[in-house]
Amino acid sequence: MFATWRGDLLALIAGGLLPFAFAPYELYPLAIVSLVTIFLLWLDSSVRRAMWRGLLFGIGMFGVGMWWVFISIYYYGNVNLPLSLFITSMFVLVFSTFPALAGGTVVKFRKRFNLSSTAALLWCFPAVWVLFEWIRGWMFTGLPWLNVGYSQIETPLGGYAMLLGVYGVSFAVALTAAAIAIIIYHIHIGRRSCHIVGVVLLWSGGLLLDQVHWVSPAGEPLKVTLVQGNIPQELKWLPSMKAPTIDLYAQLTRQNWESDLIIWPETALPVFFHETTNFLARLAEEARNNNTDILLGLVYLDGEQRNYYNTMMSLGSETGFYHKRHLVPFTEYLPLKTWLSGLIDIIQVPMSDFSAGSDEQPPLPMAGQKVAISICFEDAFGEEVIMQLPEATLLVNVSNDAWFADSSAPHQHLQIARMRAKESGRPMLRATNTGVSAIIDHRGRFQSIAPQFEEATLSDKVVPMQGATPYVSMGNLAILVLILISLAVPLIRRH
Repeated sequence: MFATWRGDLLALIAGGLLPFAFAPYELYPLAIVSLVTIFLLWLDSSVRRAMWRGLLFGIGMFGVGMWWVFISIYYYGNVNLPLSLFITSMFVLVFSTFPALAGGTVVKFRKRFNLSSTAALLWCFPAVWVLFEWIRGWMFTGLPWLNVGYSQIETPLGGYAMLLGVYGVSFAVALTAAAIAIIIYHIHIGRRSCHIVGVVLLWSGGLLLDQVHWVSPAGEPLKVTLVQGNIPQELKWLPSMKAPTIDLYAQLTRQNWESDLIIWPETALPVFFHETTNFLARLAEEARNNNTDILLGLVYLDGEQRNYYNTMMSLGSETGFYHKRHLVPFTEYLPLKTWLSGLIDIIQVPMSDFSAGSDEQPPLPMAGQKVAISICFEDAFGEEVIMQLPEATLLVNVSNDAWFADSSAPHQHLQIARMRAKESGRPMLRATNTGVSAIIDHRGRFQSIAPQFEEATLSDKVVPMQGATPYVSMGNLAILVLILISLAVPLIRRH
């Protein structure tokens, strides 16, 4: 359909346009346009050419959409420029293999079973696209960033989130793109009308699902306050900043004792738990006297095992701990440590040898509710967030996105948090060091949002929710079954 070099260039451009469908740009139709383009490019390609074009698409997608990893490596990891560029390039290349493999798979599948263009586009292409999004979400510890479903949280397709999670929304996006690709590929009016109707029905279904009430209030509204300290990343771990940082968070907290729940960001206290027990005891007593619970971030050292954890601690009515389970490779822990230990000397990241917390950590009881906590990019893993549901009535995500400065990363992360709220039917309270801190309702809509890169407190009323959406009940099993059915249908019809 396209000359070789023109098609290759178009694949690269289509991939480069895709990130603009996500926050902060939110040009959501570009997600569909990008997939229509790569699907058409794959349709008449050989397996090798489809993989090459998928790789180019991925280089555009991850090169434009996740270039910000360079900021954390070069500016805050203190790695020299050539090595920073090399590491970033390898990062982009590794994750570009997923759309490459998706392209090779769909073409191989079509040729192996002699599928028509319509059957391949309608049944095979969307299923394989989402299958490789799902694989990318757990392979190499997982990085489910830039899943196309996130870009549609403001559109009718977002309604599928409560039913099938973000992968279900991705499936709806890919199915829309496949139908449009069929319309473009074929000129017959009848086929065109049929697929236009299909797209309308698909989007109408999402709109109707968005009106369903899967959950209900769990008690009276709570007043919550998020504290955003705005400590620059280059200063955060300096010994001279410990006392000023503690004083700042204490001061901002004492101004909000009328709140039921106050939340500090990830590692808001740049100290070990055992170094600040006296301060924490005094703060806990103040919180109890004011009928307030506090959730704060610090580093917890296990004296017996000599392990230390990225931890959130609750103070007030009860004392509890949540230790981060899903660690970031190469920044919070080093994979294959025996062979790669020299990297610690190259990438100078503070606190880069954490231990992972247990997978069996219940929600923390706070302010009369149960709170499911995720730290940093843990909220990108929907199947892990719902492990604490339906028991939990509130979601909390704390993060320090200062690592990525004024890039698109904090906004992409916020969009992910919104999707977790929508999937689960729970309010999401997102406290960060430099932004973007926000209070999100159980439908994934903003209630309040704090300005980025400013010292701030953000207060609002939130309604805890109970019950289970279908996604909470089934997790990713439902979308995996749908993928299998979608791949099986053309084979069954053919025989």
